[in-house]
Amino acid sequence: MAQSPEEIKKNEEALDKFKTSFFDLTGKVAVITGGNTGLGQGYAVALAEAGADIFIPTFGKAEWDETRSMIEKRGRKVEFADVDLTKDGVPEEVVQKAIDTFGHIDILINNAGMIRRNPLLESKDSDWDQVININLNAVYHMSMAAAKEMAKQKSGKIINIGSMLSFQGGKFIPSYTASKHGVAGLTKSFASELGAYNIQVNAIAPGYIKTANTAPIRADKARNKEILDRIPAGHWAEPSELMGVAVFLASKASDYVSGHILAVDGGYLVR
Repeated sequence: MAQSPEEIKKNEEALDKFKTSFFDLTGKVAVITGGNTGLGQGYAVALAEAGADIFIPTFGKAEWDETRSMIEKRGRKVEFADVDLTKDGVPEEVVQKAIDTFGHIDILINNAGMIRRNPLLESKDSDWDQVININLNAVYHMSMAAAKEMAKQKSGKIINIGSMLSFQGGKFIPSYTASKHGVAGLTKSFASELGAYNIQVNAIAPGYIKTANTAPIRADKARNKEILDRIPAGHWAEPSELMGVAVFLASKASDYVSGHILAVDGGYLVR
C-alpha cells in the first residue's frame, strides 16, 4: 500500500533529522567506567568525537594524561576519578560526582572488568569473588545509581559490555563466563522496567578483538587458527570496529532499541 502524503512528509523530516542529529551527542555527558585504557578508552574517545563530555571512574591513574589529551583535542571536557567500584557506596558517589562536575548524566557505559584464567578444578574462590564483584556487582550498582538520576530527567542510555561468553560456556574462565551471562540478564531486566522512563539499556558483546588481553591467545598458533576458522569475516577485529556501535547505542539513533545484546563478532556466533 502506498504511503500517504502525511507519512511521506514525516519520513522525510525524520531523514533530515537523521542526517544532522541522530548520532550527535553534543551536550550529553557520558560516564565510562575503566575508560582510560583499552576498549574503554576507545569508547570514551568515540563518544567525545560525537560531542559528549566524559567522566571516567578508574582504578589507578594509568593513562590519564593520554586519554585526557585524546578527548580534549576533540574539543570536549573530561574528568577522572580514582575509585574502587566494588566498594559500598562508591558507584553512587561516582554518579553524584559526575553530576556535580557536568550537571547531569545521560550515558553510562559499564566497561570496567577483569578476567581470571584457570582450569575449573583449580579455580580459587578469591578469583571468583574478584571477577563477580567488578564484572557483575559493580555493573548492577552503577546502573542503579545512574538509572535513578536518568529517571528524573526521563531519558538515558545504559550500555553494558558483555562478551561471546554471554552466549557460550567457554573454558578455563568460569567466573568470567558467569559474570557475562549475568550482564546479559541484567541488561534485559533493567530494559524491561526502565523503558517507562525513556531509558534504553543494551549491551555490546565484543567478539575476538586485538587487545593486550587477547595477545596470548593470538600468539597460540593452534588456538588462533581455531578462532579464525570460525569467524566469517576472517580476521580479529581492530578496537576501532566497536566504536561506531558504542555511538549508535548512546545516541538517538537507538531510541527504539532496548534489552538487546549486540554481538560485534564478525559473524562468529553464526557458525
